[in-house]
Amino acid sequence: MEVFTLLVAFAALIVAITALVTAKRTPLSPPNVSAVAHTETPSPPPGPPALVVNPTKVDDIEAFRRLAMRVATQCQLPPPLWFETTVAQPGEAQAREAVAQGASVIVAVGGDGTVRQVAAALVNTGVPLALVPMGTGNLLARNLKIPLGSTAELIAAAFTGRDALIDVGWLRAAPLTPSEARAVAASRRFRDLTNAGANVPQANIDEKHIFLVIAGLGFDAAIVAGANDGLKERIGWLAYSLTAVKHLTGRRIEARMWMGDETTPDQLRARTIMFANCGRLPGGVTLLPDARLDDGWMDVATIDATGGLVGWLSVAGTVLLQGIGVRRKAIEVDPGTIDFRRCRRVKIYTRYPEAVQVDGDLVGISRQIVARIEPGALLVRS
Repeated sequence: MEVFTLLVAFAALIVAITALVTAKRTPLSPPNVSAVAHTETPSPPPGPPALVVNPTKVDDIEAFRRLAMRVATQCQLPPPLWFETTVAQPGEAQAREAVAQGASVIVAVGGDGTVRQVAAALVNTGVPLALVPMGTGNLLARNLKIPLGSTAELIAAAFTGRDALIDVGWLRAAPLTPSEARAVAASRRFRDLTNAGANVPQANIDEKHIFLVIAGLGFDAAIVAGANDGLKERIGWLAYSLTAVKHLTGRRIEARMWMGDETTPDQLRARTIMFANCGRLPGGVTLLPDARLDDGWMDVATIDATGGLVGWLSVAGTVLLQGIGVRRKAIEVDPGTIDFRRCRRVKIYTRYPEAVQVDGDLVGISRQIVARIEPGALLVRS
């Protein structure tokens, strides 16, 4: 039974973006043109570096602050500005204040959620975003091929690295109607997302959500949103496998999808639909082989699996082969499929409510989603 559960979890996690992370922070290769092209970019403003720190991700916050001061001195930089995130203000407000105070670079210290919040404040400002990855996944850092070395080396690279422009994604999701929200609250399918059936996470069509790596709806969103935070702290990415097993045989998405300026939608049935700014995952796994951070396109993947475990293992095999540069040819009857498309804007209407996530953060439960890419909108340092 344990072996079967592990196989199921593996197949499921292959297509859950944040489930494919390693518990160890192993060094990666240095940045090169396969990550982003370091072309002429706007010069960052003069001024001190700034750190926006998620204190829940740093074991000894005072020791980290002293280390950052020491590294700044060694780099012949002014003492860095210091901001800590809170539950009420998870990073965007602090980054905006750092810009107002003339920071030359703003370093996000934390996980993918902290990075996303800081990035939202820096779009089209010309102030570079740098990373000291401290989360479970660190997905943007891995796609930028930032070497995960010592903390001092990471801080030094954040203060003095090279800058490049990347694209950013934006997503909006419409709220459910009152009757839809009541149905979701009573549904077993969303029980782990609705606080024991009491509160339905409501989307807000007036709020746009930035994503730097991958947004999605359906299976992947249910996994990343449903994983227990305490369990993630204790066992890392394996916490996602427990949620994955619960959703493995869940209902498929039925949706209409409009790409770009299309007026006639495509009819879809899938387990998950993903909107990607980049496609490389930890461990050499490539989910979207053509996705690049700086190509001006959004890559859309619709993943489907039928036949239970057989379908998920077929999907897993496709993804693993892509990691070594081999693409499977489509066959007439395939229990697991991944369909790739490219666009700059996509609109999706689903038949039933679906969980929606951006870079591993739950946006809400919705039936109407619009996503778009904004080319070259964010300066990043790596």
